[in-house]
Amino acid sequence: MSRFRSLLFVPGINPRFVDKAKKLNADIICFDLEDSVLPSEKVTARKMLVQALKQRANYNLTENVYVRINSPESGISGKDLTSTVQKGLDGIVVPKVSEESEIVELCSLITGLEQKRRIEKNHIKLMPSIETAKGVVNAHSIARADLRVNSLIFGLYDFLHDMHLDHADNDGTGYSYARWKIPVDARAAGVVAIDAIWQKVDDIPGLRKDAASAKRLGYVGKSIIHPNHIDPVHEIFKPSKIEIGWATKVVNVLGPAMRKGKGGGVVKLEGKMIDAAHYKQAKAILDIVNQ
Repeated sequence: MSRFRSLLFVPGINPRFVDKAKKLNADIICFDLEDSVLPSEKVTARKMLVQALKQRANYNLTENVYVRINSPESGISGKDLTSTVQKGLDGIVVPKVSEESEIVELCSLITGLEQKRRIEKNHIKLMPSIETAKGVVNAHSIARADLRVNSLIFGLYDFLHDMHLDHADNDGTGYSYARWKIPVDARAAGVVAIDAIWQKVDDIPGLRKDAASAKRLGYVGKSIIHPNHIDPVHEIFKPSKIEIGWATKVVNVLGPAMRKGKGGGVVKLEGKMIDAAHYKQAKAILDIVNQ
């Protein structure tokens, strides 16, 4: 099972950063072809990432290597895929997704490239990034668009721009609905949600607070833009000692009956009633711990 605690964006045009990523332990390293690459440098960046993916075995501290392509509306996302879908790539981040059809079209192209390049069918996963009002409205259908989709990402700053809130007071009012809705839509579609970046690179206490808020909303991880954010984010998104203790007690109390197929019934634990739903939740927590 893949972990999604940290999604680290690495500029795809910077050789030093691309090479440094080999030594980083983010759950997902994502080489960027979008915002961090000028239009005049797209071709050069693609070539650089092709070489980086050939060295995939050297990126041995991360579970997955992804590439963020340019948006479907850019007109060049197909060129990005044609260059980078190869052995060594685990997934694609698709920015500014507004509707299901955009994912369906990209998946069709990826399927053809997998066949042509002898990559295992459906190996390449997709992370649509929700960054527009239309994307927020359609988030559930986007998450269900194809089996390749394994998560939704909240793209906060482009969302604020789309809502004409770039310079509004940043107290959360302008984006709270979107931030709350995306993990619900993701969960309903059977995938996970990854929260937006924390822009203040040196404000680690602020990062921790923001990540903790995201966890309480149902996000399983966070997009990040600096290696110094990896460990704090991992710390926040791992189960706490209190969560682990509770989960262990629930499994010990309900486990025997559940394993015998009796459903476990309803029992009291420390003054609170627990049942099969709590057992599933507890098992999920312990599964994360044991990864």
